[in-house]
Amino acid sequence: MTAHGPNRGFVDRWIDDPDGAKAAYVLFVPHHYRAEKPYPLLIFLHGAGETGRDGRRPTTVGLGPAVRRREKDFPFFVVFPQSQEYNWHADSDDARRALRILSQVQREYHIDRRRVGLTGISMGGSGVWSWAINFPNRWSALVPVCGGGGYRLQAGRIAHIPCWCVHGELDGVVSVEHSRAMVAALRAAGGQPRYDEYAGVDHHCWDLAYDNDELYDWLLRQRQK
Repeated sequence: MTAHGPNRGFVDRWIDDPDGAKAAYVLFVPHHYRAEKPYPLLIFLHGAGETGRDGRRPTTVGLGPAVRRREKDFPFFVVFPQSQEYNWHADSDDARRALRILSQVQREYHIDRRRVGLTGISMGGSGVWSWAINFPNRWSALVPVCGGGGYRLQAGRIAHIPCWCVHGELDGVVSVEHSRAMVAALRAAGGQPRYDEYAGVDHHCWDLAYDNDELYDWLLRQRQK
């Protein structure tokens, strides 16, 4: 349900939790949206710093600012769920809520179910790996940014999903070795992930990652088979 605000652009919304509480989130609706055609969608998992219950903080770091700079013509719906418990693991309450939000948006808008991409930063980047491994047939593409995890032994479950992984070489929060190991495991399992490692860049590599227009062109080309 729409809480308030416009019906295009960044829209404040909420969803009912099983205990009756209302959880706020933001949905970006393309300005040119018309219900006659299906639209691609991205779901963005924020980092630890945006945890809370206000609903809006996840739009302030990472993908949100990049969308604002391209807002007039940005072609994707974007779901910005918010973690309340610092946990994007696939079996967490936060993840279950976010997936219910995704289902809500898919019911209410004409979303192309073959083009649902998953991306996130830091804690959310780790969430991307966890969600992908636990739900390997839901995503058209993965864009984990400076995420950790230790999921390389399960890489074969997701080697079929197009992946563009990003990390900063000098990351002192989440070691770059996490992404290096995961990319190597995907390649060993037959995948063809793209990996961008930014030399001399620390943990805050997401501004570079999401300010790359080539990323969105690539995402638009990805479809589930």
